Amino acid sequence: MRHVLKFLTHLPLPVLYGLGRFAYFVTYHVLGWHRELAARNLANAFPEKSADERRALLRQSYVNLGQTLAETFWGYGASADELSRRVVIENVDVIERLVANGRSVVVLTAHICNWEWLLPAASAQFGIPIDAVYKPLRVASLDAFIRETRSRFGGKPIPIQSFLFELMRRGDEPRAYAMVADQTPPRTMDKYWTRFLNQDTAFFTGADKIARFLDAPVIYVAMRRVKKGHYAVRVHVLVEPPYEMDELDVVERYARRLEAEIRANPADWLWVHNKWKYPRPAPTSEVEEAAQSRREQASAG
Repeated sequence: MRHVLKFLTHLPLPVLYGLGRFAYFVTYHVLGWHRELAARNLANAFPEKSADERRALLRQSYVNLGQTLAETFWGYGASADELSRRVVIENVDVIERLVANGRSVVVLTAHICNWEWLLPAASAQFGIPIDAVYKPLRVASLDAFIRETRSRFGGKPIPIQSFLFELMRRGDEPRAYAMVADQTPPRTMDKYWTRFLNQDTAFFTGADKIARFLDAPVIYVAMRRVKKGHYAVRVHVLVEPPYEMDELDVVERYARRLEAEIRANPADWLWVHNKWKYPRPAPTSEVEEAAQSRREQASAG
């Protein structure tokens, strides 16, 4: 498989787009890969939209996914200048200010637009080492290919199992710790619940903990599709130190920023991802119920 993957990286982008279009046709029209799940996710998130509107969004999300696949192969051999022309960071001065303070930064993003281009493009432009947490793929050759793609220009993908060790080892070095934070934590793991796209939704709590440990600012990196193969990136500061012990609500702010981004461009999110794997448990105490009520009021606001 590795030889096939490397062969694809040498193909021109228009040819890869053709292959991406074929992948869309097969996954959406022939196999119906995760189509029922994605359609249900869209229906729950956007009950106000008509069935025809949701079908159009569903179909376009698969088209976009095929383009992301094509661009991932092309990006493997792209230069820093080529990626920087296609992924333009609009307010890089925010990053420069944070880096100038000599402190680490927690970077949060999501499976929106071409997230596979985001790490190498940011590594080429941010001017700070970026450690990106990721979940290793089951197929070893594919996992190695993705690691190589993401690590270009100084980015360092770190398996989630090794992240705590790496964080402790490098805690004194100014760097960025990046997470695609819209995945769902396992049932047995600590999690944060909030209302998100009209549904009770679980998020990882790691961003809160890492920000406290490093006393680091937290930013959200929003990606917007400008045209085919071209994206604009805007950096939003979610929260900065000094932090009060019980007042850091990074995950809630992340959820609100992500929800606004998805509502603005629904077809650019990864709807085939099973974000809602299990229901929210009932509160087990009055304290937990009060905390849940406060979060829901903040979410509604």
